[in-house]
Amino acid sequence: MKALDLSEGPIASTLFRFAIPFLLANILQSLYGAVDLFVVGRFCQAASVAAVSTGTQVTQIVTSLMTGLTLGSTIIIGGFMGEKDYEKVKKTIGTTLTVFTIFSIIITISMLIFNKQILMLLNTPQESFKETMTYVTICTLGNIFICLYNAISAILRGYGDSTRPMIFVGIACVLNIVLDFLFTGAMSMGVSGVALATVISQAISMLIAIIYLKRMHFIFDFRLRSFKPDGEITKQLGRVGIPISFQELAVRISFLYLTMMMNSAGVYGAAVVGVGAKYDVFAMLSATSMANALAAITAQNLGRGKPKRARTSLWIALSFALGVSFLFWLWAQLSPETMIGLFTSDSGVIKAGIPYFRSASYDYIATALVFTLNGYLNGRQKTLWTMVSCTFGALVLRIPMVWIFGNRFGSDLGLLGTIAPTVSGIMAFYTLIYILRDGRKQKALKA
Repeated sequence: MKALDLSEGPIASTLFRFAIPFLLANILQSLYGAVDLFVVGRFCQAASVAAVSTGTQVTQIVTSLMTGLTLGSTIIIGGFMGEKDYEKVKKTIGTTLTVFTIFSIIITISMLIFNKQILMLLNTPQESFKETMTYVTICTLGNIFICLYNAISAILRGYGDSTRPMIFVGIACVLNIVLDFLFTGAMSMGVSGVALATVISQAISMLIAIIYLKRMHFIFDFRLRSFKPDGEITKQLGRVGIPISFQELAVRISFLYLTMMMNSAGVYGAAVVGVGAKYDVFAMLSATSMANALAAITAQNLGRGKPKRARTSLWIALSFALGVSFLFWLWAQLSPETMIGLFTSDSGVIKAGIPYFRSASYDYIATALVFTLNGYLNGRQKTLWTMVSCTFGALVLRIPMVWIFGNRFGSDLGLLGTIAPTVSGIMAFYTLIYILRDGRKQKALKA
C-alpha cells in the first residue's frame, strides 16, 4: 500500500489531497448521530429525541478519551514515516491496537457501572430517563468496536493514507442509515434501534477494514504475535496522547455541565442542545478535519526537517476552515428555524431553539481558529500546552460561566448560547498570540 508523502510537492495541493478525504470521512462519521436524531425525530416523541440527545453527550465521553490517544498515534506514526523508520511504524501500530483493546474493556466496565449515576448527575428529564439509559447501555457494550475502528483509521492517517479511512467510514455510514430506518422506522424499536444500528455498523466496518488491510499486505500483519506493546513507544504514546485526551475530556465535561443546565429547562431544552450539538459538529467539520490533517502533516514535515512547510500549511488550512464555518454562521443568523426543522417538527423545540442557535453560532467561527491552531501545535508534539489551554477554557472559563448564567438567568437559552463563543474567542486569541510569538522566536534562533 502506497502512502502520500506529506513533505513533498506543492503545499496547498498536498494539504487538500490529504485533508479532503479527512473532511469527507468526518462528514460521514457525523451522519451517524445526525441520522440517529433525524430518524428518532420522525418516528418518535420529543422524549425520545431528548434521550438520544443526552445519551449522545454521554457516549461522547468515550470518543473524547479515544480522540487523544488516536491522534497521538497518528502524530507518532507520522513522525516515524517522515524519518522513514518503518520498523518503529510497525511497533507503534501494534502498540496502539493493543492499548486500545485494553482501554475499551476498562472503559466499558466503568461505564456500565456508572451510567445511571452519570444520567442522574446530568439532570436527565424523568420522561426520557429510561430511554436514555437504554441508548447509553447499548452503545457502551459496543465500545470495543468503536475504539478499534477509530484506532485503525488513525493509524492509516499517520501512515499518510486518508482515503481508505474515508471508505471504511462510508461503509459504516450506509449500514447505519439502512439499519436506523429498519430498526426504528419499520420495526418500531425506538432509541434501542438507533443504538444497535450504530454499534452493528461500526463492528462490520472494523472487520471489513482488517480483512482488506490483510489482503493488501499492509505494513502491519494483524497476527496475534504482533499485538504486543513496545515499552518506549507506549510511553511516547502516553506522553503525546494523554494530554490530548485530557483536554478533550475537560471540554466534554464542560459541555456535559451545559447539558445539565439545559436539561433543567425540561425536554425542550434538552432537545435544543442535542440538535445544536449536531450542527456544532457539522459547522466545525472543516476545522476538525484540517486540525487532524495538520497534525499528521506537521509531524511528517518536522520529521523530514521542513518546519517552514508545516507553518505554511497551517495558514492555508486556517483560511479554508474559517470560510466554511462562516457559511454555517450565516445560515444560523438568517434562518435558524430551518436548521432545527431538519431534525424535528416539534414547534416547541423550534421556538425554544431559535435564540440559542443565533447566539451559539458565533462559536463556529471562534472554534475554527482554536481547532486549527491546536492541530498545528499537536503535530509539533506541544500537546502539554494545548492541554493546559483547553483545560483552562473548559474548567476555568466555561463551567463558571454556565453556573453564573444558569443561576442568574435560568432557562434563557439565548444567553446560555453566548457562553461557548465567548470562551472559544478568548482561547483563539491567546493561542494565536502564542504561535506568532513562537514563530518570531524560531526565526531569531536561526538568525
